[in-house]
Amino acid sequence: MAHPSRPSMRTLLGASALALSVISGPVLADTVFTKPLVDFAGRVSAGGVERAPVHKGGKALIEGENLIPGQTVTLMRGPNALTAEPIAVDAEGKFSFALDIDADAETGLQPIVVITENPASANVVELKISPEVAVAGAEKFSVVSEPAARGLYQVKFSEAANAAFATSAVGRPPVKESKLVKVNPETLKVEAEVTPAAAPARPDGSDAGLLAVYGIDVDDAHGHVWVTNTRQNTAAVYKQSDLSLVKQFEPGSVPHARDVVVDEANSRAYASATGTPEIKVFDTKTLEPLEPITIQSQIRGEEFSTMALDIDEQGGKLVTVSLSTPEAAIVDLTSGEVRVIALPGAKSASGVAYDPQEGLIFVASQATDNLLIVKAETGEVIHDVAVGAGPLNVAFEPVSRNAYVANRGAGTISVVSPEGEIVANLDAGSFPNQLRADGKGNVWAVNKSRGENDESGDRIWRITPATE
Repeated sequence: MAHPSRPSMRTLLGASALALSVISGPVLADTVFTKPLVDFAGRVSAGGVERAPVHKGGKALIEGENLIPGQTVTLMRGPNALTAEPIAVDAEGKFSFALDIDADAETGLQPIVVITENPASANVVELKISPEVAVAGAEKFSVVSEPAARGLYQVKFSEAANAAFATSAVGRPPVKESKLVKVNPETLKVEAEVTPAAAPARPDGSDAGLLAVYGIDVDDAHGHVWVTNTRQNTAAVYKQSDLSLVKQFEPGSVPHARDVVVDEANSRAYASATGTPEIKVFDTKTLEPLEPITIQSQIRGEEFSTMALDIDEQGGKLVTVSLSTPEAAIVDLTSGEVRVIALPGAKSASGVAYDPQEGLIFVASQATDNLLIVKAETGEVIHDVAVGAGPLNVAFEPVSRNAYVANRGAGTISVVSPEGEIVANLDAGSFPNQLRADGKGNVWAVNKSRGENDESGDRIWRITPATE
């Protein structure tokens, strides 16, 4: 016989479960431990608006792509949320957030925690807040510049040819526009130019563009210009007189070739193979490759990545810096000894210069916006100078005894004494890229443009201390 007033077992169980949930806390659907991802999906970047540096009191842009549509994103700096409410990832897996930087912010690499939900994951990106160094001291220098070629990369003056030579390349592979130019040192006008030959087709048969030229040095002993062909992982040699090709080395000879420097007295050329621990070596008489120099990182589990090169021909020293580790290296070209020097305070170092008179190494680091001045003998960092956003290259000028730093992000060239004092900070137009001293008191520099019709870019510069 049924008892309608008696509750069913299912009802009793449901009531008990409800009571238990009230006593013990939220039900499973309200847990903070929602469905996670195994790995963070997508890519998030933090930087300036329209590639501009981020300064205190300015704005930054944090953007994500290849995330999961429907996710939400919260940005944290320490315990503080930077977003008033979670940001929704759009149907294309993207988000964008403009962040105001307060006037009291500290410069340097600031860690931003990116937290997603639905599903859950987290990642850390670095937001670089760069020091802002005022333009000053222009009256101390004679500065002249002229347009030369689109996509300028490097420059070197030749005393024997009484000319400056510069490389240029435009765009990403396949590069269709590239030139080697010869420039009059007085007028800064282009006197001759040549377009490199077509590169060998890719393995799939597609067009590989030109054997575009990037790094450069001159060999006055043999009347040559050495260049690197970064995109084809090799190097080439041209005549100074008419810019005719002397030799094109096979693709793969110098992986991701960056800098090249020539030791005229010993008939050697050295090219950095960025992304590897090697410096490739060539005989400048026979134009044949020799045994490379290998640099071992002193950091366990890491690999030295050779970047910029500088050479002291008289003292037989070759200096380089690592892009991947905070290290520099000095090579004794007589004995073959390689000494690696730690660089605390450097990250993504790309530029290096050497002063043999005082035994100083100058290191420019893109990520940390600084110039380190280091004693080569002891490895001691004696000065850490904030020079501005994105220092890419540095040259030491032995007559005035100052280092010149190309700050690509800031658009300036900082002149720094061996004592770590900024003597001047010169306006260098758009994206100053590279610079070299000629040993006679001048510094030659090139910059890149922000695009077509940029009158302050793609120029060659001659900078000379003003005479009193």
